[in-house]
Amino acid sequence: MAIREIRKTPDEVLYKKSREVTDFDERLHTLLDDMADTMYEANGVGLAAVQVGILKRVVVIDVGDGIMELINPVIIETKDSQTGTEGCLSFPGQWGIVTRPNYVKVKALDRFGNEQILEGRELLARAFCHEIEHLDGHAFVEKVERFVDPDAE
Repeated sequence: MAIREIRKTPDEVLYKKSREVTDFDERLHTLLDDMADTMYEANGVGLAAVQVGILKRVVVIDVGDGIMELINPVIIETKDSQTGTEGCLSFPGQWGIVTRPNYVKVKALDRFGNEQILEGRELLARAFCHEIEHLDGHAFVEKVERFVDPDAE
C-alpha cells in the first residue's frame, strides 16, 4: 500500500472522462488500497481514481462508516435536495456552497466484480455525486453557487 500523489488544479487529467473497469485483478485491488490510504492521509471523505492520475471509473468513500469501494458507479435514483459547503482534495483551499440531492442510490461493482446497490443520504449522497462527477471529467467548482471561507461561516 502506498500514498499516491493527489492531482491538483489546473492538472488537465482532472477534466478527462474515465474509462470503465473490465479487469478485476490485483492491479485494481492495489489501486483501491492505495486510494484509500491516500484519502485517509489527506483527511478526505472521498477520492476518485482520476485524482491520482488514473482514468478508470473507480471511487473510494468513507464518511465515517467504513470504506466503500465503487467500480463503474452509476447514479440510478436521486431525491430531495441539500445545500451546503463543499471542498475537494484536488482544489485545496477552495470551498463553495453547492446544492446536491439529499438522497442518492448508486449501482456499482465491488473489487471482485459483484454488483452492489448503495444508498446514501446527506454527506454520503453528496460524496457519491461529487466523486462520480470526477469520473466524468467534472469538478465541484462548476456547481458552486458562491465561494466561501469555511472558517468564517
